[in-house]
Amino acid sequence: RIDHYMSKEELTAEFGENGWKQLPDTVSRCYKFVPARVEIEEHHIGVYSSKLDEHMVKAPHPRNLLRGSLVSPSLAAAIINGKYVNAVPLYRLEKEFERYGLAITRQNMANWMIRLGEEYLSVLYDHLHSLLYGYHVIQADETPVLVNRDGRSAGSKSYMWVYRSGHMYPEKQIILYEYQRTRNTSHPREFLRDYSGICVTDGYQVYHTLEKEREDLIIAGCWVHARRRFDEALAVVPKESRKESASFLIIKQIQAIYREEGKLKELSSKERLVQRQVVVKPLVDALFVYLKQHESEVGTEKLREAFTYALHQEKYLWVFLTDGDVPMDNNASERAIRGFCVGVKNWQMIDTINGAKSSAIIYSIAETAKANNLKPYEYFEYLLTEIPKHMGDTDRSFLDNLVPWSEMLP
Repeated sequence: RIDHYMSKEELTAEFGENGWKQLPDTVSRCYKFVPARVEIEEHHIGVYSSKLDEHMVKAPHPRNLLRGSLVSPSLAAAIINGKYVNAVPLYRLEKEFERYGLAITRQNMANWMIRLGEEYLSVLYDHLHSLLYGYHVIQADETPVLVNRDGRSAGSKSYMWVYRSGHMYPEKQIILYEYQRTRNTSHPREFLRDYSGICVTDGYQVYHTLEKEREDLIIAGCWVHARRRFDEALAVVPKESRKESASFLIIKQIQAIYREEGKLKELSSKERLVQRQVVVKPLVDALFVYLKQHESEVGTEKLREAFTYALHQEKYLWVFLTDGDVPMDNNASERAIRGFCVGVKNWQMIDTINGAKSSAIIYSIAETAKANNLKPYEYFEYLLTEIPKHMGDTDRSFLDNLVPWSEMLP
């Protein structure tokens, strides 16, 4: 609070002797930015030895976060927040720390992130992975990433897979990344090994292969991917003819489905399912009847591709009509992976496989924190303060107090 008052002399000059009275203050506010600062926390640890023998003891004290390193939970959280939340490359963070008088190289920071991911944050990641199995509906997607030193020729694509709780569950959201060198079926097969329920995906064949292998897994399709192909088909139609084209008509039909689905957003799962059967299902019926009737009349290659895709995906596009917890599309997974994609644009590639695996762990916790409305910096600082205290525990129940929706968080 900063006070601004006039002196008695100034008031007398303005109003005359005793000619004024004081009214309630006018309050003016503005934002003041306080730049970050770095402090050195120096611990002096008492050391004691016996006068009779060589027995020696040190006073109880907190151990270093990483052996042989000066990194603290607050500094680590600042680096994580910079790179994994705000997509700032490490070389820029290196320059920023220089301005604060800290000589921290990007190599040091990269090594810290790998070690913190492996030693501490992976414990929470594994716990969230096991909790994900408890959701009746989950969603999955994947995006390419370049890893510089992965034992293959330059430019070989690796993949970041993302698995998340169904977005119809607004509370206790979980978003998990997993790095893999390829895009084949073995990766979701292993990640979802103990999962049973419904998984919403795009039309990628590996998920359909997985469904055929198992009786306890149902794959649901994505209506956005289906509509996108008709958008692409419409784009090649001359502007003056678009409103009369089959692509335009089909897009309008899909929009009508979305419009009715949007009205059910606030309903319970059970009520939503009833309304989907009554209101939405007839629209889906009509769309597929139209597609099957006109498939043989399709002209352009783009439109033929759109028809083929939609008809091949019909089984999966129907699933949302059978369960009120299944979303119509996989947009939530695409949004969940967007933070990683923004980061990739800024730093272009990951250097090593260990770096990619640790990045997957850290991104998972950052995105899960954001999805549950936590401040990532504060959350990571707390995790890196608390998890090291329990590394010797055989009982992992302490992790329940560290999940983003725990009432035990500060």
